[in-house]
Amino acid sequence: MSTEQEKAKSQVKTPGSEETLADALSEEELTLDEPPSQEKLIAELQQELAAAEQKAQESWDKAVRTLAEMENLKKRTQKDVEDAHKYALNSFAKELLTVLDSLELGLQAATGESEEVKKFRVGSELTIKQFESVFSKFNVVTLDPKGQPFNAEQHQAVLMQEVEGATPNTVVNVFQKGYMLNGRLLRPAMVVVAKGPEKPPIIDEKA
Repeated sequence: MSTEQEKAKSQVKTPGSEETLADALSEEELTLDEPPSQEKLIAELQQELAAAEQKAQESWDKAVRTLAEMENLKKRTQKDVEDAHKYALNSFAKELLTVLDSLELGLQAATGESEEVKKFRVGSELTIKQFESVFSKFNVVTLDPKGQPFNAEQHQAVLMQEVEGATPNTVVNVFQKGYMLNGRLLRPAMVVVAKGPEKPPIIDEKA
């Protein structure tokens, strides 16, 4: 069969072929345009709802954390301001302590019964009382722990010695008074602490 005959044959339309093709196209279009099933739609909505709930929870958690951080920052800032007011005199008070120490040492060294010495002692005692009055106004508390149990947080032991009649670990002498400012240690008290009697060495009689 020649090429022209085959071409002519291919162009011959089979009866009903146009209807069959049209029907196929119509079914395909119907299939493409067919809406999703109810189960599929519900599943998609549930997924979207779950994603929205998760995002909302994450946003809520972030908001709660941010609020907590802001509250902590507010508290820290407030505490810093309060501390600044409370302890603004810290350095100044320490400098005044050295002056007070000198006055007390001078008073201790002023011995004798002459009128000049007596006047000096009276003047020094009045000045010391004025210092103590000013310290009291600004919540500076004196630590004079003689006879009290040793407190490592407030006292500094410069010597431990055995003292007859003294309870071990108590302060038996104060070299230098300590001070606290608004409950914070400004300077520890320099003290002598009593220790218990030393136990005699054990002698082994079998040796």
